[in-house]
Amino acid sequence: MRIAHAYGWIKKDPFFHWKASWKPTEKEVLTDHELNLLMEGKFQNKKLDRTWDVFLFCCFTGLSYVDVKKLSNDDIVMDIHGQKWIRTRRTKTNTKTCVPLLPIPVQIMEKYQHFNEESKDGRILPVMSNQKLNEYLKDVTELCGINRKVTFHLSRHTFVTTVTLANGVPIESVSKMLGHSNLKTTHIYAKVVDTKLREDMLTVKSRYRMG
Repeated sequence: MRIAHAYGWIKKDPFFHWKASWKPTEKEVLTDHELNLLMEGKFQNKKLDRTWDVFLFCCFTGLSYVDVKKLSNDDIVMDIHGQKWIRTRRTKTNTKTCVPLLPIPVQIMEKYQHFNEESKDGRILPVMSNQKLNEYLKDVTELCGINRKVTFHLSRHTFVTTVTLANGVPIESVSKMLGHSNLKTTHIYAKVVDTKLREDMLTVKSRYRMG
């Protein structure tokens, strides 16, 4: 509108006296209890089982849908200590992301080793469309006893809070794993759960005692 006003296309800027305000939103995550319920899931249906595996994989790696879909052998490296890592670039921002793989995502990768070997582009997991994932995820979470709406992107938020920050991982390390170029971006995702706050205050309590 300012450009239009400057070029004389409009007589005045209708938004001159209007100022936008930021309305913060709270990121939804799976609690530690809900994550444990999810981990205990068992599915006979192949589509639900694959949905469960991919979602759980992202809960423990922080990968977004587009990045887990394109994840291939080229993105998996091993350091001198035998630790497997995901080292890739985010599709959205082209920034580097480095994530040490926990035992659960490693087990999921091993489960789909046959798929990986037959894949022409070396893809790690059989990721279906985002629409289908969210559709089947509803059934997966209900069968696991999680009685609220869960979308696929919630897995990334869960990695930030329940899996990492709540277990004492510094936010700087989380930011690097997420592939954020600015720490402020990570703070938007970060939501320290009550359990971590309680543990932190217990540490303070132990240092200050009367008498």
